[in-house]
Amino acid sequence: MLELIKYIVEHLAEEKDQIEYRVEETEEEITVTVLLADSDMGKVIGKQGKIAKALRTLVRATTPKDSKKYNVEIEERAE
Repeated sequence: MLELIKYIVEHLAEEKDQIEYRVEETEEEITVTVLLADSDMGKVIGKQGKIAKALRTLVRATTPKDSKKYNVEIEERAE
Protein backbone atom coordinates (compact mmCIF):
# COMPACT_ATOMS: atom_id res chain seq x y z
CA MET A 1 0.00 0.00 0.00
CA LEU A 2 2.90 2.32 0.73
CA GLU A 3 4.06 1.90 -2.86
CA LEU A 4 0.69 3.13 -4.14
CA ILE A 5 0.84 6.20 -1.88
CA LYS A 6 4.43 6.93 -2.96
CA TYR A 7 3.53 6.58 -6.64
CA ILE A 8 0.65 9.05 -6.45
CA VAL A 9 2.38 11.62 -4.22
CA GLU A 10 5.60 11.61 -6.23
CA HIS A 11 3.69 12.26 -9.45
CA LEU A 12 1.94 15.27 -7.89
CA ALA A 13 4.84 16.88 -6.02
CA GLU A 14 7.60 18.88 -7.69
CA GLU A 15 10.22 18.65 -4.94
CA LYS A 16 10.51 14.86 -4.84
CA ASP A 17 13.75 14.90 -2.88
CA GLN A 18 11.99 16.58 0.07
CA ILE A 19 9.24 13.98 0.50
CA GLU A 20 9.38 11.82 3.62
CA TYR A 21 7.13 8.93 4.62
CA ARG A 22 6.58 7.82 8.21
CA VAL A 23 4.74 4.59 8.91
CA GLU A 24 3.29 3.86 12.34
CA GLU A 25 1.57 0.57 12.98
CA THR A 26 -0.79 -0.39 15.80
CA GLU A 27 -2.90 -3.48 16.30
CA GLU A 28 -5.89 -2.04 14.41
CA GLU A 29 -4.41 0.33 11.85
CA ILE A 30 -1.43 1.59 9.90
CA THR A 31 -0.88 5.35 9.66
CA VAL A 32 1.20 6.70 6.79
CA THR A 33 2.28 10.30 7.28
CA VAL A 34 3.50 12.09 4.17
CA LEU A 35 5.80 15.03 4.93
CA LEU A 36 6.06 17.55 2.10
CA ALA A 37 7.77 20.84 1.33
CA ASP A 38 5.55 23.89 1.78
CA SER A 39 5.43 24.51 -1.97
CA ASP A 40 3.99 21.02 -2.63
CA MET A 41 1.27 21.07 0.03
CA GLY A 42 -1.36 22.65 -2.22
CA LYS A 43 -0.57 20.35 -5.13
CA VAL A 44 -0.98 17.17 -3.11
CA ILE A 45 -3.94 18.29 -1.00
CA GLY A 46 -5.79 19.98 -3.86
CA LYS A 47 -8.57 22.55 -3.78
CA GLN A 48 -10.75 21.97 -0.73
CA GLY A 49 -8.80 18.75 -0.07
CA LYS A 50 -10.21 16.91 -3.07
CA ILE A 51 -6.95 15.22 -4.10
CA ALA A 52 -6.16 14.17 -0.52
CA LYS A 53 -9.68 12.79 -0.12
CA ALA A 54 -9.36 10.88 -3.41
CA LEU A 55 -6.01 9.44 -2.27
CA ARG A 56 -7.54 8.25 1.00
CA THR A 57 -10.51 6.76 -0.84
CA LEU A 58 -8.23 4.92 -3.27
CA VAL A 59 -6.13 3.51 -0.41
CA ARG A 60 -9.25 2.43 1.47
CA ALA A 61 -10.70 0.78 -1.65
CA THR A 62 -7.55 -1.20 -2.46
CA THR A 63 -6.96 -2.44 1.10
CA PRO A 64 -7.99 -6.10 1.51
CA LYS A 65 -10.93 -6.62 3.87
CA ASP A 66 -8.95 -8.85 6.26
CA SER A 67 -6.07 -6.36 6.44
CA LYS A 68 -5.45 -3.52 8.86
CA LYS A 69 -7.09 -0.15 8.15
CA TYR A 70 -4.82 2.45 6.50
CA ASN A 71 -4.85 6.14 7.42
CA VAL A 72 -3.07 8.71 5.25
CA GLU A 73 -2.01 12.00 6.78
CA ILE A 74 -0.37 14.85 4.87
CA GLU A 75 1.78 17.32 6.79
CA GLU A 76 4.20 20.13 6.06
CA ARG A 77 7.79 19.20 6.56
CA ALA A 78 9.48 21.08 9.43
CA GLU A 79 12.82 22.55 8.48
